[in-house]
Amino acid sequence: MAKLTLRAENLFFLSQDASPQQTWGFDSSLRHPRQLRLVPPKRRLGFPVLCSIKERQNIENKRVDGVLTGLRIDGVDGEASSLDSESEFGAEVGSEEVGFQWNWPPWKNIPQRYKLIGTTSLAFVICNMDKVNLSVAIIPMSHQFGWSSSTAGLVQSSFFWGYAISQLPGGWLAKIFGGRKVLEVGVLTWSLATALVPVLAGYMPGLILSRILVGIGEGVSPSAATDLIARTIPLEERSRAVAFVFGGLSVGSVTGLLLAPSLIQNLGWESVFYIFALLGIGWYSGFQFLKEGRSPFIAESTARPQSIFVNKTWNASLNKLGGSLKDVPWKAFFQSQAVWAMIYAHFCGSWGHYTCLSWLPTYFSEELNLNLTEAAWVSILPPLASIFVTNLSAQFADNLIGNGVETTMVRKICQTIAFLSPAVCMTLSSVDLGLPPWEVVGILTCGLALSSFALSGLYCTHQDMSPEYASILLGITNTVGAVPGIVGVALTGYLLDTTHSWSISLFAPSIFFYLTGTVVWLAFASSKPQSFSETD
Repeated sequence: MAKLTLRAENLFFLSQDASPQQTWGFDSSLRHPRQLRLVPPKRRLGFPVLCSIKERQNIENKRVDGVLTGLRIDGVDGEASSLDSESEFGAEVGSEEVGFQWNWPPWKNIPQRYKLIGTTSLAFVICNMDKVNLSVAIIPMSHQFGWSSSTAGLVQSSFFWGYAISQLPGGWLAKIFGGRKVLEVGVLTWSLATALVPVLAGYMPGLILSRILVGIGEGVSPSAATDLIARTIPLEERSRAVAFVFGGLSVGSVTGLLLAPSLIQNLGWESVFYIFALLGIGWYSGFQFLKEGRSPFIAESTARPQSIFVNKTWNASLNKLGGSLKDVPWKAFFQSQAVWAMIYAHFCGSWGHYTCLSWLPTYFSEELNLNLTEAAWVSILPPLASIFVTNLSAQFADNLIGNGVETTMVRKICQTIAFLSPAVCMTLSSVDLGLPPWEVVGILTCGLALSSFALSGLYCTHQDMSPEYASILLGITNTVGAVPGIVGVALTGYLLDTTHSWSISLFAPSIFFYLTGTVVWLAFASSKPQSFSETD
């Protein structure tokens, strides 16, 4: 049984017995400075840990079975157990101070990558709740402030201005500081900005600025998530990880569209912004608590040395910023046909997704003569069906890859389904076939739900091509992919005022981009690892 040998100067070392020749130490050769594990005596490097006198007495009087927080001894035969480090996620290592392990909370022993993926998916749920709330609230807001369709389109498109400009910086910052830190800042930013919308609604420049800030906060999140997945999830699990994280967007759309109508009718349209903002702030606060939570047995005296280490790590990351941009192989990116295929495919998919996300509630209300509650409820159906399709497509793609099908072929199949399905369904909806409203709703729901196959197609290709630069590649493609949110959403409102035709303003452009995107994707897309630089 391992025991602790105490030294006079308030330091202790882990030992197998009282013999100093068999003292255990820490391996400092690991890639992360805080990724520590026990090593045999011949590889020993003594590592002192500060503790108080009271804590030293407590340690002396206890049997040590599992040992210190973040460290485990699986036996006394000289073999050390490895640390389940969070550093793989670009984050802090669990608890960074000395203490004892307890089996509470119940999810403590869940593999760290699953906990991180779960919290990231939850952040994406809140992300889309704050994105779709305006698509419902825009109807009473337009009536209150006398906005035309063009003005309403301008207000909704302002979100994508911020979303577009934050993509590349988000990917770059995720690579430098890790996706976890970038996600934290993003959630807090968009939540605070969401709370400002009702305050500034009567002042158009202020309202647009608040939605731009929401877009900036949400814009860094996809790159942050992509960085985490690329660095931690193996290829055979990647489709499911991407589907689970980005599937949170569909859950968020459903939740937002479910809650928004009743909140608006009972508490006013302002309530959806205040309440949804509080959810984001709550997520941020809970995330901080989980990350920095302390056991009651943790030594307080370690706080000062640890904080010094964190500051040094942060300063080291800041020092990388100056030269990091020139180290990114930008030229190699834009010389790759596969990268251009991803860029165009992202643009095409985003055109159909963002225009429908912004305008479908209004389409259901005005074209199909549904009231606000009915329009919001039927708008739930496409993202609700997408949750099912997302899981189906992920299993489909991973099973094909696991059975030896070439990764590029799998991504092409999935993305083709994602493009052709909504194109066919939009064509049927835009042609006057005399269909009743609920059949039109059903057709659109099927097409938009099947577009979720893109999560096992396009959205996995960034990580397939280059795990090292996956976040930056997504930043590039998502920057272009945000343009339809700026141009397409506003253009739809303008065409609607001009032509008074939903087929021309909403469906025809989306069909065009879905079809041309399919051709480009099949011709040039590739998931083969790319040698963009020597460090990749």
